[in-house]
Amino acid sequence: MKVLISGGAGFIGSTVASACLDAGHTPVILDSLVTGRREFTEGRVFYQGDIVDGDLVDRIFAEHPDIEAVVHCAALIVVPDSVADPVGYYRANVAKSLEFTGHLLRNGCEKMIFSSSASIYRAGEDFSVDEHADVDPQSPYARTKAVCEGMFADIAASRPIRILSLRYFNPIGADPELRTGLQVRNPSHALGKLIGAQAAGEVFRITGTHWPTRDGSGIRDYVHVWDLAAAHVAALERFDRALEGGRSSAINLGTGTGTTVRELVAAFNSVVDRPVEVTETETRPGDVAGAYTRSDRAKRLLDWEPAQSLEQGIRDSLRWVEVRDQRLA
Repeated sequence: MKVLISGGAGFIGSTVASACLDAGHTPVILDSLVTGRREFTEGRVFYQGDIVDGDLVDRIFAEHPDIEAVVHCAALIVVPDSVADPVGYYRANVAKSLEFTGHLLRNGCEKMIFSSSASIYRAGEDFSVDEHADVDPQSPYARTKAVCEGMFADIAASRPIRILSLRYFNPIGADPELRTGLQVRNPSHALGKLIGAQAAGEVFRITGTHWPTRDGSGIRDYVHVWDLAAAHVAALERFDRALEGGRSSAINLGTGTGTTVRELVAAFNSVVDRPVEVTETETRPGDVAGAYTRSDRAKRLLDWEPAQSLEQGIRDSLRWVEVRDQRLA
């Protein structure tokens, strides 16, 4: 199968491309390189440009008429940036996705997988969400994902394209062969801060220990990026089954249990030679207890569940950090 991957030079898109290659599928990469990396396109069919460039999209389909589906990963994803620049985020994530979909329809594309986000949900009392949970995005970034999903559902209801959204929270790790990984050098998520604290010999701060979680610390849903890539491939291969006869649908990708900050620290310290020291502080403005996804639908429809442990995700993140600066010259 030949697959067009928008944003295929980014962290998620490039890993999906690797998984496609390993599964015998041919990825065709479209990326503007605003946040993606050219190094992640080496040895792959690559077109540099914006998803709103209709002439370029037409040329891609003309040169690759056997493209059977699109995986749409192109998006801006930094929550604080979306708060500071909502106009830019709505333009990049919503308006451009609408234009891109128009180009796909013109070229006869009938299948799209949308790489969405579980941040669109409002968590239940047990901090878990499934596909029927209330949608209540808490940032402009999350709202752009929710708007796109609604927009895609409306388009799929009346036009000859079917769209499957995959929703997930916190990708960690790297391609096991280290072909690609997180290109950001100072990530703001908890694992990134743990890695930074360990490298600098600093203390890691657990902000908030009185949440009503199983150990009082916040809870998140860390999924190995290679598992997420495998889920995208499974969705390509089981596309009709995943939609269950509908025109559009959504599937959660998660651990089913989540990981608290204390559990993340314990797992991190179990795989490093020099454990990180920890201190506990008060919650920061804007902090939330967190959430994790229930993924029963993914197991039933995609035959997918996470295969990589939290510890393996940490190891692969550390392995990638060791080679990142050499890989990304």
